[in-house]
Amino acid sequence: MHILRTLAIPALAMSLLAGSYATGHAENVKIGNIIPLSGPSATLGQQGKAAREMAVEEINAAGGIQSLGGAKFELVFADSESKPEKGVAEAERLINTEKVHVLTGCWNSAVTYPTTAVAERYGIPFVVPVSVSDKITEQGFKTVFRIAAKDSWWTRDQFSFLKDMEAEFGTKVERIAFVYENGDWGKGFAGQWKDLAEKGGYKVVLDEPYPSTATDLSPVVQKIRRSKADVLMLVSNAADAILLTNTLADYKVNLKAIIASGGGHADPSFLKTTGKNAQYLFDIVEWETDVNKPGAKETNDKYKAKYGQNLTGEAVDAYVAMYVLKDALERAASLEPEKIREALAATNLSSGPGMIVGYDAVKFDKTGQNENASLVMVQVNDVGNGLERVTIWPKSARRAGYTPVFPMPNK
Repeated sequence: MHILRTLAIPALAMSLLAGSYATGHAENVKIGNIIPLSGPSATLGQQGKAAREMAVEEINAAGGIQSLGGAKFELVFADSESKPEKGVAEAERLINTEKVHVLTGCWNSAVTYPTTAVAERYGIPFVVPVSVSDKITEQGFKTVFRIAAKDSWWTRDQFSFLKDMEAEFGTKVERIAFVYENGDWGKGFAGQWKDLAEKGGYKVVLDEPYPSTATDLSPVVQKIRRSKADVLMLVSNAADAILLTNTLADYKVNLKAIIASGGGHADPSFLKTTGKNAQYLFDIVEWETDVNKPGAKETNDKYKAKYGQNLTGEAVDAYVAMYVLKDALERAASLEPEKIREALAATNLSSGPGMIVGYDAVKFDKTGQNENASLVMVQVNDVGNGLERVTIWPKSARRAGYTPVFPMPNK
């Protein structure tokens, strides 16, 4: 199916590669990071870069990796441009030229999927902070470890949330429209949505992929309006999330709810650019600034002071990834890739400065998926201090004193 999976690195080359890591501890632990620093996902890539850098500053300032004699983390960045072929090429370069000990990336699932095959071929551990496509951890690879929830968990929780809203507010939803970017991320969500809509008894009135590079989405918005959907479900990058939201407002499309899927809708530029047009939108994410977790507020305040914006769920995953690596390296006490891989596989990180996520621990199952990753739903609204993202679901995690707005008021 995938050529990269069938390629074998010669035994001698593997031996030499392993030997290069075992001959003595390097001064630095080199972490290769393949992320979109240009192209349609650049803003999200830049946030992930900033979060990694802040975590590494903290780790290095605290003495680095003690079991490796205080070795410091060294971040090496490569721009995927959101292109699978570029991600694959950069993985080869980082492994063979930069001699990195670990890889992370790639934000875009379509880039992460083939790029992890390169890491597997060379036996290099690959930590995936956020790419959500289920198939990333369904390849049978031993070197891949994902911190984020996979997309089938996101879509499962989106529909659970919708059912809960219908029950809480006595509002029936019958017709659903699916609109999504046409990459692996969007298509992965859409496939899950279709199954869940059928099981939930909903009628799908629109199933519309679009290119995230589009500069005019008015034809898509016209289809949404003609569909007479009750609920619109979206998967978008930053630029297209903004364009869709503003165009929906321009066309005065009335819906009971808009349910987004993180990504571009969670990007700080989204609210700045859409303003009131985004009010009442629901968005599912792994993390929000009002999450009740020790250290979360302080870490977010520090990030905001440094970079001028709040942490996003995706940025938090990148931040946590550095602490997961620190924990694994301390236990591995080695820069040999197989030793690091074994330590990652045995991870059960539940405390410490990096654990600001809403769930209890990072622990990987046999596929490399963090089995504890969980999600929250937020609503964009003004509760007295301008538009903000308010955690509303699960109901046990809802911000005290807030009542969600459902259905949305007509325009």
